[in-house]
Amino acid sequence: MTALQSFGPEIWTVEGPEVAVLGFRYPTRMVVIRLMTGGLWLWSPVALSGRLRTALAELGEVRHLVAPNTLHDRFIHEWRRVYPGATLHAAPGLRDQRKDIAFDTELDDTPPPEWTADIDQVVVPGNRITTEVVFFHHKSGTVLFTDLIQQFRPGWFTGWRALVARLDAMVGTAPSVPRKFRVATADRRAARAALRRILAWPSARLIMAHGKPVQHDGHAVIARAFRWLKV
Repeated sequence: MTALQSFGPEIWTVEGPEVAVLGFRYPTRMVVIRLMTGGLWLWSPVALSGRLRTALAELGEVRHLVAPNTLHDRFIHEWRRVYPGATLHAAPGLRDQRKDIAFDTELDDTPPPEWTADIDQVVVPGNRITTEVVFFHHKSGTVLFTDLIQQFRPGWFTGWRALVARLDAMVGTAPSVPRKFRVATADRRAARAALRRILAWPSARLIMAHGKPVQHDGHAVIARAFRWLKV
C-alpha cells in the first residue's frame, strides 16, 4: 500500500491492495478530503494498515467514512471498528445488503451540513447493479466516480477475462461506462437527470476507483463517457 498522494488542495489519494471478484483482479483506491472544519472525509476506504493510520493522524481526525455504492463496502467494517467515533455513511441500498454493519446515515442528493461547504453529491439511480453516489470536491474541482466510469490499462486482465473486459468497455483508450452498467440502467430518465447535475459542476479533475486519475478536462471526459445516455 502506498502513502497518501496529494491530488490538489486538501485532497489525497491512497492506493490499496488488489481484491478479487469472480476471478477478476481489481485495484482499490481511497480518497481523503480535509474539510474546512479540519476533519477528514474518507471515500471508498481501502484496507487499513498501521502506516495509513499514522499518515491520516498527521492530517487530522477521521470523522466521515463513505461507502459510495453497494459494491465498495469490503473494508468498511474494519474502519468502523478502528474509528468508532466516525460517522458511517451508506449509499442507498447498502444498509439492506450489509445488515451486519450499523450505518449512521444513508446518502441522498443533499450533502449533510458537515460537508456541504466542501463537497456536493448526486445519487445516480435506476441501475440494477448498483446505486452510486457521485461527489464533487469544490476546492480541487474533482469529481469522484466509483464504478460507473472505469479505465483499466491494456494488459491488466489476461486470458478470457481480458476478452470480457474489452467487450465490456472496461479497457479502452479513454474512461468509459462499462457496458454492463449501461444495460442495467433501467430508469434512463432518472439517470439523465442525475447526469445533468453532474455536468453542471465546474469539473477539472476526475478520480475513479478503477482507472488512472484524470488531471485535466474532467468535464469533457465525463461527458464523453456518458454519450450513450444522450442527455
